[in-house]
Amino acid sequence: MDLHLPDGRTLRVHDSGSAGLPVFWLHGSPQTGDLLAPLLTVRGIRLLGYDRPGYGGSTRLPGRTVASAAADVAAIADALGLDRFALVGHSGGGPHALACGASLPDRVIAVAALSSPAPLTADGLDWFAGMAPASEAELRAAAAGRAVLEEHLASADFDPAVFTEADHAALAGSWAPLGENAGAALPAGFGGLVDDDLALVAPWGFDPAEVTVPALVVHGVRDRMVPSEHGEWLATRCRPSAELWLSPSDGHVSVLDRAVEALVWLASAPRG
Repeated sequence: MDLHLPDGRTLRVHDSGSAGLPVFWLHGSPQTGDLLAPLLTVRGIRLLGYDRPGYGGSTRLPGRTVASAAADVAAIADALGLDRFALVGHSGGGPHALACGASLPDRVIAVAALSSPAPLTADGLDWFAGMAPASEAELRAAAAGRAVLEEHLASADFDPAVFTEADHAALAGSWAPLGENAGAALPAGFGGLVDDDLALVAPWGFDPAEVTVPALVVHGVRDRMVPSEHGEWLATRCRPSAELWLSPSDGHVSVLDRAVEALVWLASAPRG
């Protein structure tokens, strides 16, 4: 469905319609909120997604912060009559899921972040260390500002070396819909991705230490897009410390094979 907000924007919302705990799926960059088949296998979950501003069918919102996601998620929940819910975010969706945990503690039951980057200002973390060159180049361009990032994205080619062998196997197998979905994310250019990247390297609008709801951080140790040190940092920053699952053989995409486990974890989280 399309949700029309008071500020004139539209959010494209995806709803499995299943009975059970509402769980928002916050997609990576660039993706849409389409509910991918592997995520729909857990019973007792009503899976929801939405296209972040600038992706798919959602209106762009230049200058948005990571924390801006909380207001959009709350608006969707209100429209659907949902009082409480959980969230799971992958990659660029991870910080946005954590933002909801920090900003909506009375409504968020629990949150899970897979392959999530940490804030650029994370103390004690060498933020770019271990990234594949293409991933590092894009994010360094984002740190240099909108014009530099737009120029970079307009000329850069996709480098398959950002993914591990396990990632490529996942994209050729059960997670093939993820690759197909990326093409639908940017119908009008790189706007959504630009805004996502800029929000990621700017102040988030919240501190992960403000995430006090039950939290789970899942990360592949071989991740070349967002090294696992980011996930380790996030897990220790949340208060109380988040549960951390490190997958020794997984990369950025293949770790999604643990997404079903994460959904089960969310469904079993204590209701405060």
